[in-house]
Amino acid sequence: MAIEMKIKGLVVDPISKMPIVVLVDPASETILPIWIGVFEANAIALNIENIPTPRPMTHDLFKNFLDKLNVSVEKIVVTDVRNNTFYAIIHCRCDERTMLIDSRPSDAIALALRTNSPIFVEEEVVKKAQSLKFDDNLEGSEKLRDWLENLKPEDFGKYKM
Repeated sequence: MAIEMKIKGLVVDPISKMPIVVLVDPASETILPIWIGVFEANAIALNIENIPTPRPMTHDLFKNFLDKLNVSVEKIVVTDVRNNTFYAIIHCRCDERTMLIDSRPSDAIALALRTNSPIFVEEEVVKKAQSLKFDDNLEGSEKLRDWLENLKPEDFGKYKM
């Protein structure tokens, strides 16, 4: 079963200094942190902050292609996590045909933002992610998990690169 989640915000992991997109289940307040690349974080941040770009960025270009081909993005689903790597599927529709496209969650989320499509996460992924090993250092892992669980709205200020 998939859970609809919203983007709570973008933060930088204080240990690895990598960007994290934080998803939240509004019903249960369960959070799901997904470590992403700097370029994908920038694409997400530009959209969250409603910052226009002078030329289309990669995800804007992809959305433009979809629009011209009359393909709609129905939803994105984070489907799995294996070896600390998350997987996602973009669910598209063209006329009466459904298409499933394999994707990194960061790209799928950036596209979902641009197409106003819902973001879902399989329940099993949320369960697996609760036991992810964030770091080889147990003390660091516990501190990071505690930090993520206690994030406040003001911690999600403008994303700085």
